Amino acid sequence: EGWLYLATVIDLHTREIIGHAMADHMRTDLVCDAIDLATARGLIQPDAVFHSDRGVQYTSGQFRAALAEHRIRPSVGRVGSCYDNAVAEAFFATLKTEIGTSIWRTRAQARQDVFTWLRYYNHHRLHSTNGHNTPAETRTNYRQAPAA
Repeated sequence: EGWLYLATVIDLHTREIIGHAMADHMRTDLVCDAIDLATARGLIQPDAVFHSDRGVQYTSGQFRAALAEHRIRPSVGRVGSCYDNAVAEAFFATLKTEIGTSIWRTRAQARQDVFTWLRYYNHHRLHSTNGHNTPAETRTNYRQAPAA
């Protein structure tokens, strides 16, 4: 049926995929839908920082307006720096390695496999960054340090 694109919102502390969206296009609507899901789930606090690369979707007026609507601050990586977006790049490399680069017969089948894998990634896949806990466990177990 053609390409299926995935946009994600990743919590850098927990490595949890807190928002995602899939579509047959890579327009700004796709990334805005991922942000909308993350905020609807209550997993983004006001004044959070959304870091992205310099893709046209992330530098558009529509994207900036969506961030402002949710009281999220934008942050864009430096030109030529692979470290600015390393967490997202590592996530997509893991996705491609673990789910494979299959050719699905339908987008619906591809969506289902990606949804299943995202659930596994958030709730069962251990991360060394999180002390070998899952992203969901890391979020659940996080306790704000008391103010001194």
